[in-house]
Amino acid sequence: MAVIRAEKLHHSYGTRVGVAGVDLCVESGCVFGFLGPNGAGKTTTIRILLGFLKAQGGTACVFDRDCWGASHVIKRDVGYVPGDLRLYPWMTARNGVRVLGAIRGTDMQAAGNRLCERLTLDPDVSVRKMSRGMRQKLGLLLALAARPRLLVLDEPTSGLDPLMQIELAAIVRECAEHHGTTVFFSSHTLSEVEHLCDRIAIIRAGRIVADEPLSELQARARRQVVLLFGSEGPLDADAVPSFLNVIEHGHHRWTCEMTGPAAELARWVSGQAGIVDFTVGPPDLETVFRSFYRGESEAAGHGGVAS
Repeated sequence: MAVIRAEKLHHSYGTRVGVAGVDLCVESGCVFGFLGPNGAGKTTTIRILLGFLKAQGGTACVFDRDCWGASHVIKRDVGYVPGDLRLYPWMTARNGVRVLGAIRGTDMQAAGNRLCERLTLDPDVSVRKMSRGMRQKLGLLLALAARPRLLVLDEPTSGLDPLMQIELAAIVRECAEHHGTTVFFSSHTLSEVEHLCDRIAIIRAGRIVADEPLSELQARARRQVVLLFGSEGPLDADAVPSFLNVIEHGHHRWTCEMTGPAAELARWVSGQAGIVDFTVGPPDLETVFRSFYRGESEAAGHGGVAS
């Protein structure tokens, strides 16, 4: 079941294009990464999906309901942390959970207390006395405590220290895996979504330029490979398979770049008596993502690129 479905979304701000022909499909229980540089159209898309902004063209549905016409119904099952989070100065975690629980018609206090512990947030400190990171934690707590069917996070790690970013990632994965929550995770930073998301869409200049599982991006990304040779020295360069590009030649050590699965490399190495050891680095996703961000010709030949 698709929790989010958008087709040919269009919205402009005067002469400036917000989104232009955006298509999205987010399946139930998916942790979906929505990536793009600042100003690419991420927040405009989110505002349309949540019914804060009426699209000038196209259709957008959440839970099979129109995002504009049924916004009040959709919001009952959505938790949202905006990129420009603003909270009442008098609010604390304790009274915020109580107020939000009354609005939603459910007791959120127990969940709020657990989240206060995990996010190391004092439940009785008011917003006016909080640091930026503490305010971000409170926004996350309020979005998570109701256990929404859809969790929309727009730059959620802003102001969080590295350890808290790791804890947030663990909470998000638990929501998806144990409670079936669908997560729409918007960011301009690859590292925030690389170890978290199942599928990633990349938006640039208001258009979707890639939409595919993270595993497919990883399979296409280059990896660094180091080959170590024994006393007889290295191979003949002509013997190197096409998926390996030798960058540095040494008598006992070669540094290469590889595209494709590591299993293919392992099979080839097993048949080379002169190779005594080899190492394979992680996928270089940064290079793949930069090509999409910049609109380089390398991205144009990849699957998932919009016309």
